[in-house]
Amino acid sequence: MHTIQAVTAPVVVILAAGQGTRMRSSVHKLLHPLCGRPIIGWPVAAAQAAGAARIVVVDGPERRLESALNGAVSLAVQEQPLGTADAVRAAIDQIGGGDTVVVVNGDAPLVSAESLRALVDSHESSGAAATIATMVLDDPSGYGRVVRGPDGSVERVVETKAAGDATEHELSIREVNTGMFAFDGAALTGALREVRAENAQGEHYLPDVLPILRAHERTVGAYVLSDREELLGINDRVQLAEVSALAQRHIHERHMLAGVTIVNPAATVIDAGVTIGQDTVIAPFTSLHGDTSIGQGSTIGPNSTLIDATVGDQAKILHAYITRATVGDKASVGPFAYLRPGTVLREGSKAGTFVEIKNSDVGRGTKVPHLSYIGDAEIGEETNLGASTITANYDGYRKHRTRIGSRVKTSVDTTFVAPVSIGDDAYTAAGSVITSDVPPGALGVARQRQTNIDGYSERRRERAEAEAKEGQ
Repeated sequence: MHTIQAVTAPVVVILAAGQGTRMRSSVHKLLHPLCGRPIIGWPVAAAQAAGAARIVVVDGPERRLESALNGAVSLAVQEQPLGTADAVRAAIDQIGGGDTVVVVNGDAPLVSAESLRALVDSHESSGAAATIATMVLDDPSGYGRVVRGPDGSVERVVETKAAGDATEHELSIREVNTGMFAFDGAALTGALREVRAENAQGEHYLPDVLPILRAHERTVGAYVLSDREELLGINDRVQLAEVSALAQRHIHERHMLAGVTIVNPAATVIDAGVTIGQDTVIAPFTSLHGDTSIGQGSTIGPNSTLIDATVGDQAKILHAYITRATVGDKASVGPFAYLRPGTVLREGSKAGTFVEIKNSDVGRGTKVPHLSYIGDAEIGEETNLGASTITANYDGYRKHRTRIGSRVKTSVDTTFVAPVSIGDDAYTAAGSVITSDVPPGALGVARQRQTNIDGYSERRRERAEAEAKEGQ
């Protein structure tokens, strides 16, 4: 993202009330996820990146968006869906007369911080009371047309929702209203008081402010946007998928231009909040979600999913599922490993094939190579856990911790029944169920001595034959 050189910190009003129900969902349209954040989060993030002094989201009386805003913005309530001008009016007590006010639609997630900043700069340099962001389209069907005066200033916006709304000449205009405006705060406040519902819907439209300003001999300017994607809104799930694909492409491009290799972008999902260091390689069929952070020179995938995970430098993750866990520098995970919340793999450690680790701290250089479950454990440095090492951490009522020291070597099929502690440099014998502490340097053996029964196979066969005869 380019650096935004802020001249004035604007107040940004995001119109989110009165959203339609074409999503066919019980979830508010603007709460549907889009590349890791709700739709409403995208214009909020753009406003923050543009250096907004204050962001106001206009919600409906149910205040359904409030939980998704995390206190980062102010909330205004439009009690009834009476149009965009009425929505801005709901936020009027949070607008100062000396403010530059930017109004954007909450369902247009691809609006960029650069465009918001450019709109503000164009507005303030012109001295206009209002500046409308417009776009010139080859096919302007369905959009309100921007009518300019002889001097190039904007006279009005003509809606085209119904037959007769616009003349044939007005319909031939290719410059359209994007729904994004910049206003002088005092001029906006005064004009909103004069807006009247002069339409069949009985609604107050924000473009109706423009001729009111002109009637007061104030200038209305226009700033022409060049990227049509910023005009795209979301009204149904088809449009959500289309916009998601565009947003995902932008995310991929940002990472690749910063030095990340994405082998197959079409087979890779990366959320907006993910950070990735230089020279990291993202292999196909990998999904990176939430607040995942990956260092430099790591290899992630193929077929890996990371959710709110932290990965260090030069780590390797293959065919793994990791959620709310930390993987240190030069550590390796997988294939077919599952790291659950609270897991920490220290530098150079390993969680190998078919290994599950939960809420455990695995020390530097420690290896859990294969077929093991480690839960609620603390493991020291340079320890090696043999195949099928298990921590039995739950007694049916409570979880207990297992503490394993440094340079410990467990043999295959060792089970630790927590709570239990294993000292540094200790060993366990294969097939042991360890229920008591093992001192440092000791060998823990917890199994019966082997007994071989001669002739067992022959006696078993003879018994089976006898039972078969009795059944005849």
